Amino acid sequence: MPYKITISRYIKLSISTLLICILGLQATAQKLKIDGVAVVIGKNIVLDSDIDKFKQEIEIRSEGKIKISDCEMLEELMQQKLMAHHAVIDSVSVIDEEISSRVDRSIQFFTQQYGSIEKVIKSYGFNDLDDLKKELTSVQKENILIEKEQQKITEKIDVTPEEVRLYYNGLKEKEELPEFPAEIQLAQIVIKAIPTEKEIKRVISKLNKLKKQIEEGSNFKMKAIINSEDPGVTQNGGEYSVTKESGFIKEFKEMAFTLDVGQVSKPFKSDFGYHIMQLNAIKGNTRVASHILLQPNVSQDMLDEIKTKVEGIILDIREGKLTFEEAVKKYSTDQDTKNNGGLIINPSTGESTFDLTRMDPAFYARVSDLKKGEMTEPFYDEERSGSKMYKFILMRDRTNTHIADIVEDYVKIQQLALQKKKEETIAKWSKEKIKDTYIKIGEAHNKCSFEKNWKKEVRR
Repeated sequence: MPYKITISRYIKLSISTLLICILGLQATAQKLKIDGVAVVIGKNIVLDSDIDKFKQEIEIRSEGKIKISDCEMLEELMQQKLMAHHAVIDSVSVIDEEISSRVDRSIQFFTQQYGSIEKVIKSYGFNDLDDLKKELTSVQKENILIEKEQQKITEKIDVTPEEVRLYYNGLKEKEELPEFPAEIQLAQIVIKAIPTEKEIKRVISKLNKLKKQIEEGSNFKMKAIINSEDPGVTQNGGEYSVTKESGFIKEFKEMAFTLDVGQVSKPFKSDFGYHIMQLNAIKGNTRVASHILLQPNVSQDMLDEIKTKVEGIILDIREGKLTFEEAVKKYSTDQDTKNNGGLIINPSTGESTFDLTRMDPAFYARVSDLKKGEMTEPFYDEERSGSKMYKFILMRDRTNTHIADIVEDYVKIQQLALQKKKEETIAKWSKEKIKDTYIKIGEAHNKCSFEKNWKKEVRR
C-alpha cells in the first residue's frame, strides 16, 4: 500500500478517535506540566508532548510497522487543528448530547481498562470525576468538530468505475498494489439456555424482598454489594450516570428516566437478567441511578440437553437432511444472526469479514484450521450478559493473503480510491485556508520541511 495512505489510516485512528486513545488522554492530562508549544493555529495549540504521544500511539497501533518523524507528526496534528479552527468559523454545530454520549463511552472504556473510575482518575492525574469529564468534553468536542468539517468538505465526493480502474492501474504501474490479509467469513447457529419459569419467579421474588427492605430503610449500596451480580458492583456500588444517548441497554435507560428521585422500581427484565433500580439524583440531562442485577440460574441438565440437540443439528447438516441456512431459521436463538443466515458481523469494522491476523486468540484457535464449508464441533459459550449457550460455527468463505486484484477486491480498491480523492480534496482546501489562518510555529520546529506551506513562505 502507498506509504501516505498507510500513514493517514493510522493517524486518523489515533487522532479522530481519542475516546479510546489512552496516550492522547495522557497528553491532555499533562499539558499544564509540560513546557513547549510546537505550533499555534488560530486559537488552537499543539504541544511538544502531543507530538511524542501520538507518535507512540501510531507505532503501537501499526505494531511497529509505521515510523513517523516529529515533523510528519506535527504536520498531521496541524491539519487537525486547522480543521477544528475552521469548523468554528464555519459555525459547525455540536450537540451537547452528542458530546455527552462520547464522554460516557470514553469513561466506560477507561473504567473497563483499569477496573474502576478511581484508578483512571489517579492514573491520569485528575482531581476527580468532574475534572476528568471536563477534559474529555473538551477533547470530544474538538473531535466532533473535526469530523463534521471533514464531512462538510468531502460530502459530495464520489468515484466512478473509470476512476477506480485508473487508480488501480496507477498503483500497479508503480508496483505499489496493496497486500490484503487473509480474511474469513463466518456463520453460526446458537441455542441459548432458557431459565425455567420457577427460577425466574425465584429471582423476581428475591428482588421484591430487596425492594421492600430498601424502602423500609436498608442501604441500597450495601444490598447491591452483597446481592448484585453486576461485575462492576464492587467498584461503584451499582451506581451509574445515565443519559439518553449513553451506551446502556434500552430498558436500563428507560427506567432511569421514569423514576422520581429516591424511588425504587419494580423488578424489570433486560438481556442481562432482572433488575431493581433506585434513582439517586437528577443532574441536567443526566440521571444518577443504582441497580441490583440478579440472573436466573440454568441447570447442568438443561445445558447437557442443549449440547445433545446441537450435535444432532450438525449431524443433520452433514448428512444433507437440511442446509445450514435452513437450520439457522429453524433452530438458532441468536437474534443478531438468525435473520441473515447466521452471518457473524465483525464488531470492530461492522463488516462480515474477519482479518485472521487481528482476531481474538481464543476465537482464532477455534476457526483458523477450518476450510471453506467446514463446521466446528459444538462448544459452550457464555455472553457478558450471563446468557449460557451451545453453538457451532461454519466457515462460509475464506481468502488467503494476496495482492489486490481489481475483480476480486473491487469494493476495497474503490474505498481506497475514494479515500485518496477525499484526501486530495482536503489537501486543496487546506492549501487555501492556510493563507488566511494565523499560524505560529515554535522555533524548535522551524527547520521542518512540510508538504503544505505552513510557514507561508513566498514560493516562486
